[in-house]
Amino acid sequence: MKVPLEITFRGVEKSDFLEELIRQKAAALEKVCDHVISCRVAVEAPQQHQRGGRPFRVRITLNVPPGHEVAVRREASEGSIHDELPAVIRNAFDAARRKLKRLTEKKRGEVKTHPVHEESMAIVVRLFREDGYGFLKTLDGRDLYFHQNSVLQNDFDRLEIGTGVRYEEEEGEDGPQASTVQIIDKPGARVSAQSPVSPPLGWE
Repeated sequence: MKVPLEITFRGVEKSDFLEELIRQKAAALEKVCDHVISCRVAVEAPQQHQRGGRPFRVRITLNVPPGHEVAVRREASEGSIHDELPAVIRNAFDAARRKLKRLTEKKRGEVKTHPVHEESMAIVVRLFREDGYGFLKTLDGRDLYFHQNSVLQNDFDRLEIGTGVRYEEEEGEDGPQASTVQIIDKPGARVSAQSPVSPPLGWE
């Protein structure tokens, strides 16, 4: 995520267990969609239940480009903070995961309905595996940065120098960068005239 995870507790005692549970669940969401901008989680106990129990409410808000917001709210009528609240947190994240998956599938479906333009093809020219990023050589000869989280299907480890990919370009903090990078050639194979991608300018 480009923005650090934001967790707030209102009327609920903060604990390392609850915070770690939320962080694990939030990290799992990035396996569904690798370009979530931000995730805000609010854990609340709005009011004292008339019979002595405590109601809990968990709200999750995700921001996904371009301009999408995924919002989820789950509640429990009453229960103990040790027993009921973790279940509410898990249920809320399960619902957020389902919504995020539907949004991601819809976006991919929209991409598939459009013809692939030549400008969106490139070849991997540099890899820094330990640091989790690399550079593509575009068809117009530019070197374009990409992060491992931008590689679809968690395929970053399958990339090799010379792998052909399809990508989308976006404006990053330090200039243009590649997003939604997808392998379209056999990893490690040099691109030939018969391959789906033609070698970019300056490729030798």
